[in-house]
Amino acid sequence: MNIDFPPPSKGTYNNAGSSRKLCNYLEHEDMERMEQGIYTEGFFNLTDDNIFKSQVIKDIDSNIGQLLKTDSKFYAIHVSPSEKELRAMGNTEQEQAEAMKRYIREVVIPEYAKNFNKGLSAKDIKFYGKIHFSRDRSSNELNMHCHLIVSRKDQSNKKKISPLTNHKNTKKGTVKGGFDRKNLFQQAEQGFDKLFGYKRELTESFEYCNTMKNGSISEQLNIQERQISNERKNTDMQTGLYTDTQNELTENNVAYKQDNNLSNNTENKQSFNLPDLGLSSTLGLFTPEVSNKEEEQIPVKKKIKKKPKRGFRQS
Repeated sequence: MNIDFPPPSKGTYNNAGSSRKLCNYLEHEDMERMEQGIYTEGFFNLTDDNIFKSQVIKDIDSNIGQLLKTDSKFYAIHVSPSEKELRAMGNTEQEQAEAMKRYIREVVIPEYAKNFNKGLSAKDIKFYGKIHFSRDRSSNELNMHCHLIVSRKDQSNKKKISPLTNHKNTKKGTVKGGFDRKNLFQQAEQGFDKLFGYKRELTESFEYCNTMKNGSISEQLNIQERQISNERKNTDMQTGLYTDTQNELTENNVAYKQDNNLSNNTENKQSFNLPDLGLSSTLGLFTPEVSNKEEEQIPVKKKIKKKPKRGFRQS
């Protein structure tokens, strides 16, 4: 999650005068999308959606009590999720936009108010947000981000609050409180992860990016070692899951073979014990058993016919 504060300038982000120029800029995308018949989002604040630009300008420009002509009257904030974070926020542009408004209302603004250390809450912050769905010079598939216009004064128009101050929780001097941008980035990141159940890798955390950019060499080495350790743990977990799966498959195969062999043995035993009721058994019922010893055969005497004696036949 990338949160940044564009520095005041003489152009769009000139915050010493009216907020009209910035509000006009924030509506430029709506015209393009409306011509194409694509879904658009209006301005929103802590409680309401689809707020007219005229109301935004009026509320911001009138909340400037006791500010000098050259003082900052408002500040701009960009809130830009990564593609991976956007996919965790929803499947469609409308779902992601609703999730973004929820994130701004429930995490970003409450943390912004708390970070001034002046006992402020989200209800004390006068702000308006505008969601954009595309970004120039970006090749990313998803580019939704949010622009915030935050008043220099709180809702009561009494307390000055500046997120660009270099004071951090000071208790003495002209400025009481202050603003710790680093703490805001960390708290907003943790709030995002909790709100959307997002499992953030170390390399995409503010801590990692800030350390690699601004940390000392020893701090950079330490966080790189943490990253390597995390990668090893993830690899070991994946390997363990793969091994467990392979073992389970092997055990299932062994069990299947054992069951199959047991089934075959049972069938063979049954086949051996049961009488054979086939053709050979049927014929055996009528065939005497053959012994190993040959039976002695008793010779049968042939009857010899007597030939009549030759002679004169008596009359």
